[in-house]
Parts: sequence; C-alpha cells; structure tokens
Amino acid sequence: MADIIDGRVIARQLDEKTKAQVDEMVAAGLPAPGLAVILVGDDGASQVYVRRKIKACEKVGINSIEHRLPADTSQEHLLAVIDTLNKDKRVHGILCQVPLPEHIDTRLVLRSISPDKDVDGFHPVNVGRLTTGGGGIVPCTPLGVMLLIESVMPDLKGKDVVVIGKSNIVGKPVANLLLDAEATVTVTHIYTENLPDIARKADVIVAAAGAPELVKGWWVKSGAVLIDVGITRIMAEDGKERLVGDIAFDEVQHAAAVTPVPGGVGPMTIACLLSNTVQAARALHGTATDRESLFDDAPDRTMIFRPAIAGDHSLSRG
Repeated sequence: MADIIDGRVIARQLDEKTKAQVDEMVAAGLPAPGLAVILVGDDGASQVYVRRKIKACEKVGINSIEHRLPADTSQEHLLAVIDTLNKDKRVHGILCQVPLPEHIDTRLVLRSISPDKDVDGFHPVNVGRLTTGGGGIVPCTPLGVMLLIESVMPDLKGKDVVVIGKSNIVGKPVANLLLDAEATVTVTHIYTENLPDIARKADVIVAAAGAPELVKGWWVKSGAVLIDVGITRIMAEDGKERLVGDIAFDEVQHAAAVTPVPGGVGPMTIACLLSNTVQAARALHGTATDRESLFDDAPDRTMIFRPAIAGDHSLSRG
C-alpha cells in the first residue's frame, strides 16, 4: 500500500511557522501583515474560497480586508480599487479572486496588482523572476506541490519528474521549481503522444491536467511519488457525487506515496498564500532574511521551509 502524503498536516506545520513570523513582526513593533481579497460577482465557488481564505488569515494573525463588488462592476472601477490597495501601506498582499465577469479583462486586472503585493505569483514580473531564477513571489499551488514532494523525497537532484499539465498556474511554474531543485523534468499534457510510456519512467509524477483519473495504475512504476493537483466532482456508480483527482487513486497503491483528493494539495494552496503574504510584508518592511524570504534566488526556494518540517514526513499507511 502507498503511503498517504497528508497535506492537511504539512499545511498546519506551515501555518505554525507563518503565525510565528507574524507574532515576531508584531513584537518588533511592525503592523500585522494585511491581505486584501477582492471578489467580483456572486460565483458560489469563489465565495466559498474567499471565506476559507479569510478564516485562515484569522488563525495566523493576518489582517484580512475584503472587497465585495457587484457583478456589473466596471473594469475601470475594479482597477481603481486595486490602485488604491497598491498604495495602501496596511496592505501587503492583494488577491483578486477569479473567475471574473466576462466584461472584465482578467489578464489586465492581474497585471495591475503590484508585483510586490502579488501573493498569487501571477504577475508577469513574478512569472519572469521565477522562469529566470531571479527570485520573486512563488505561485501558491506550485509551492505547495514542492513542499509535499520534499516531505517524502528531500533530494530531487537527478530524479526523473513528469509534469502532466502545462497551465500557467500550475504546470509551467512547478516545472521551473523542479528544475531549480536539479530534477530532470519532462512537461507533458493530455495530447502528448505515448504519455503512459513517459509517465512509467518517472520517479515523481505531478498530475495537473484537470482530467479525472487520467493517470492509471499501469502508468506508474513501483516506488514512484505521486502528487495529484486535479479535483473534479463526478457521479459515482451508486448515483452519489464524489471528488476525484487526476490520478486513479485505488489503482496506484504500488507507488511509494500519493496525495489524496481531497486533503492533499488543496490545504497547501491556502497555507502557501498566507506564507506568501507574510513574506511580502517582511520584504516590504525590509525585515526578511535571505534564508527566510520567498524572494531569494532560485537555488534556495525549494529549501525554504524544510527545517520547519524536517523529521516529520506526515505519512500514514494508506
């Protein structure tokens, strides 16, 4: 049976580190980090995500500032709100929840957020820094993926890693982070020829294609580490809905370790968002050390949190 990589446990460990950093800032007379969350419209899933993020902020001592705007908000007004937040010294991180209404240019909105406050890591400046190894804010989900991998495979040097999915949000940035860790990385997608053959050679598979149960058991070699980023609600044979990932979980128990869905990557995304907010605040205040900051050069990025989670692989027998 494969070991289960418990994202909830590792996320809690990261939250503890984040809270300690917030407490340290406040004790030094600095303001608590502030995260502004913008929600445009009444998308149900987005409202749930925003509530979770705000609740998570409270637990670690981050001040959350919520801006709820109606669905007919003009693009000009939204950009004006972001401009105000960019200039607000109480705000260290800005998150604009997507999807946005169709009449709003999402790329333009994301580009309007100051790179220093772009805690999602989506601004072209941060994307460029990540790609060229020049530091910058690391996108939350890819950072979470790296921490999950490192909890069971601390040294990725020379390892064969296959990333399934080429999105700007997960696939491409996680590939860059893996290259920083000296892994040998192959980026694939659902149209890649001979994808099962490529996957079977991998020491690590990161499945982020958004294709339910794409990765079958026969795609996976014995002893591989599997990170499942996908999450889809499907109708089971018994007529009940259930959540599944991109990996056929029951078929891959010959792997060394696998993340569950839910409970794997999901908790890490929010934990990394909170951590990014604190690192942004520390950088803006000039208090971050080279070792602790998410803005340091590429070779150190994947090592940042390892001391906080060393010795506890957060595994249970599946």
